[in-house]
Amino acid sequence: MRVVAWNCNMALHRKAEALLALRPDVAVISECAEPPRLRGRSDVDWIEAEPVWVGNNPNKGLAVFGFNGYRARLMPEYAAYLRYIVPVRVEGPSVFNLLAVWAQIAAAGTNRKHQLGPLRRAIARYREFLAETPCFIAGDWNNNVFWDKPGWRTNHRGTVDSLERLGLVSAYHEVRGEAQGAETIPTLYWRDRRKDGPTYHIDYIFLSRALLPRIGHFEVGGFEAWCGNGLSDHVPLLVEIEDLQGYSCSAL
Repeated sequence: MRVVAWNCNMALHRKAEALLALRPDVAVISECAEPPRLRGRSDVDWIEAEPVWVGNNPNKGLAVFGFNGYRARLMPEYAAYLRYIVPVRVEGPSVFNLLAVWAQIAAAGTNRKHQLGPLRRAIARYREFLAETPCFIAGDWNNNVFWDKPGWRTNHRGTVDSLERLGLVSAYHEVRGEAQGAETIPTLYWRDRRKDGPTYHIDYIFLSRALLPRIGHFEVGGFEAWCGNGLSDHVPLLVEIEDLQGYSCSAL
């Protein structure tokens, strides 16, 4: 089972072939147009199951797509004030919880020093949802411990620590053995999309710690394939979990 997280930088209808080449079972796509617009602008209907989509701008929201028999369902506890932090139940060959993320601190009206960011507030609200296993949190988090400041409640370290207490860890950091803030592979090639320009690691896939032995493959997309050719300023993350079929939430 393959989970992909990618900020497509809009115009997904022109980039669907690149996404599908990753053979995702579930894809969390930030800056994605609403499904009717995607279908209307695509030459072929590549959307297999009705996706979950949230957003105010029909050209730029957050979507969760299911493929290969997987489908996404928005959970009733979704809090609209946490607009781009979305609890989703994924059903199909296996069943699991997914918190899709496109974190926007400014959009949430957050004072970066004194108030929790939207993801930290979502972790508190969806605590029981996240504690079920298997569970994934995936998307564009727009944060890294590189920017942490003493006493700021939006610090990324606080988010990581909160998730670790719930048994959720970063696939990238566990697989590569790198510390938070010391990532050697960026996920964002900012502004000019140059390989030697400003780069940051701000996209993540977290998963239940119990799933770590089941990771069969993990990768971060390369610059040339995703940014150098103009697809996006972000590269995708992909994690493949082996032997998940037949499992449902809290079964591990």
